[in-house]
Amino acid sequence: MKNLLPKSIDELVDQLSRLPGIGPKSASRLAFALMQRSNESVEHLAQAILMIKKDLRYCSKCYLITDKPDLCVVCQNDNRDQSIICVVEESLDVVAIESSHGFNGTYHVLGGVISPIDGVGPEQLTIAALAARIGSSPQVKEIIIATNPTLEGEATSMYLCEQLKPFKIKISRIARGLPSGGDLEYADEVTLLRALEGRQVV
Repeated sequence: MKNLLPKSIDELVDQLSRLPGIGPKSASRLAFALMQRSNESVEHLAQAILMIKKDLRYCSKCYLITDKPDLCVVCQNDNRDQSIICVVEESLDVVAIESSHGFNGTYHVLGGVISPIDGVGPEQLTIAALAARIGSSPQVKEIIIATNPTLEGEATSMYLCEQLKPFKIKISRIARGLPSGGDLEYADEVTLLRALEGRQVV
């Protein structure tokens, strides 16, 4: 039945369903859940959403999302190893790596991956900024490419390798393979290939 729900609910459902990972059914549940919450609670949520657009920006050096006026907390930390730059797709990838507590270098966030089907080429990413950063920083000795094991991630990784060759610095890629407890039958081709390439002598 058309026009069963108020226009405001339809509009909210439409906006929520545009977010990644949220389909129409999930968006509807969220919309009705928000309707049940107090005005104060909804206002706090709305304010938090507005704040991320108002207060957040990209680090001028590594392009990590930050609320600092210029450099992010990683780039401001003098205790980080400035000779290593880990290149990732998005800011959330930095969060994931930092949670491992096993990396003390710096980062560079590309802002996505090369994806011709989506109209994203190298010029839409921060690849030129990365090259400029390496060229102006003699202390950089290694670039770790940590793009995701997708076709687009692999294509971006290969493109980066070609673009960074002239700098004559060490270029490495994070090891990839099967996760602990994973089954071979459920692994995709790229993961299996990387697992075979990264095999170790036992």
